[in-house]
Amino acid sequence: MTKIRNAQELEKIFLEYAYYYAAQGVPFKPRAYELASEAMSALGNEVKEVWVQGGIKELKNLPGIGQSTAEKIDEYFRTGKVAEYEKIKKEFPVDIWGLSRIEGLGPKHIAELYQHLKVKNMADLKAALKAHKLQTIPRWGEKSEEKILRSLSMLEQSAGRKLLGYALPLAEDIVERISQVKGVKRCVYAGSLRRRQETIGDVDLFATTSNPPAVMDAFVKMPQVASVHEQGRTRASVRLTNGMDADLRVVPDKVFGATLQYFTGNKRHNVLLRQYALSKGYTLSEYGLFRLAKKGSKKKGELVACETEEEIYERLGMDTPPPELRVGEDEIEAALKHQLPNLIPYGSVKGDLQVQSDWTDGSASIEDMARATQALGLSYMAVTDHTKALAFLGGLNDSKVIKQGKEIDRLNKKLHGFKILKGTECDIKKDGTLDLTDKTLAKLDWVGVSVHSSFKLSRAEQTARLLKALANPNVDCLFHPTCRIIGKREPIDFDLDEILAAAKKYQVALEIDAFPDRSDLRDVHVRAAIRAGVKIVIDTDAHSPEHLKFIPLGEAIARRGWATKADVLNTKSVSDLLAYLAKKKKMR
Repeated sequence: MTKIRNAQELEKIFLEYAYYYAAQGVPFKPRAYELASEAMSALGNEVKEVWVQGGIKELKNLPGIGQSTAEKIDEYFRTGKVAEYEKIKKEFPVDIWGLSRIEGLGPKHIAELYQHLKVKNMADLKAALKAHKLQTIPRWGEKSEEKILRSLSMLEQSAGRKLLGYALPLAEDIVERISQVKGVKRCVYAGSLRRRQETIGDVDLFATTSNPPAVMDAFVKMPQVASVHEQGRTRASVRLTNGMDADLRVVPDKVFGATLQYFTGNKRHNVLLRQYALSKGYTLSEYGLFRLAKKGSKKKGELVACETEEEIYERLGMDTPPPELRVGEDEIEAALKHQLPNLIPYGSVKGDLQVQSDWTDGSASIEDMARATQALGLSYMAVTDHTKALAFLGGLNDSKVIKQGKEIDRLNKKLHGFKILKGTECDIKKDGTLDLTDKTLAKLDWVGVSVHSSFKLSRAEQTARLLKALANPNVDCLFHPTCRIIGKREPIDFDLDEILAAAKKYQVALEIDAFPDRSDLRDVHVRAAIRAGVKIVIDTDAHSPEHLKFIPLGEAIARRGWATKADVLNTKSVSDLLAYLAKKKKMR
């Protein structure tokens, strides 16, 4: 019997249901179970709270959950298993969850691997690849085998690290719990989490307290802890339930600033800063900034700064670089020249300009997505459902886009203090033409375009394809420009400089897709875009209400890319944004 533990296990079960029925060619069920899996991922343990409050009836009110999936969730919480799932696993004993993480292995591929080679799990797949057996499967060949091998390599390279969007909420929950322990004055996370890097290796935590043993005891007994590596009076190390390691150190109040500074910057930032400190007659460590002792003296150097980070940087004659910039590039030079940018503050985005609804592959209605967006403090959103080229997702043709626009008009009369924009995520075809007519596109408030096919075109072909799309006078934004999916799909290859020049010429914004698996644009591309004078848009690519919370992740990418508020188009009010877009269309 498969042991079922929590909502994370339900996420796995529903995804395996989706793949199983897709492999069998069963209509409708695969998408229903896929939406249910996404809902489990987004809601986490909130699912059980909803079930406790109202059982199946309340579960059905959750986005992506219908009668059948609600009944299975109910069965899971009541009995610890889902009987139908157990039966399926006996019939098809394959680790669908593990194999599905490999880009290029869809439901039918996984079924064929089991049918022809009895591949049940990752170990079986690696053995088959090593023996070049994938080429023996009908309609598979050497290129298929090479593609799977590349995807497997990408997955293994990202192993051991967690996406920021999934690691950050856990770390913030831990900080909140530790902060509530009696005697704790401060608790923070540092390292790559504080720098808001796109992937996180482990969690470094620091606290000040009058009672260190109580803090250590509370830390190792948290529900997020799976096992304890070590526990001392002022330091403990644990393995979390999500597979990450976490360390908590208690430090004295007087060196808190120095410790935080030391453990926030990456290795290169800290090396460059220490080298500069030495050139000015100081030595810098996690215990503070010290004046170098005179040569030959046995006395320890004088402590000159340690209580705050700002004090340390100020004594070195520089501004304090925001944590997101402490990566050892040119932030120290900019800090010395007092030329650090005024980074976009968190909470600056006023509207989400890429939101999917249940008109295509979203899990909730337009109205539900609008109300959820408004509840988060935003004042507008653009509905950007897929177009007909993505038929398997129910992509909209021209007439359906127009029909959706009428529904949006109706909802805008109903909503107060919130505006829904008529938009699209229009597919860019292989030849660079768009999937909707210009007549339809001209009627929309917001036109985003994106690539969803022919990812392996040559650099010249892909660049030409994008350039043709950007030249369309109706286009406002290029969505998730590089098309990468972290750990699963490599970015498409194009000439960034040419694309930036075209985006500047045609006043087309480039998107930061804040969905954790995409994080596209990357920070390095954002900085290049800003230097080129191209506007940025920060969106969630939300397919359910829970995804709308990803906006701060996009703001983090913008900050890592040295973006200011003025660089980001959707920091404007909806009236200012619409005026900007109207002016742009007149100019084109």
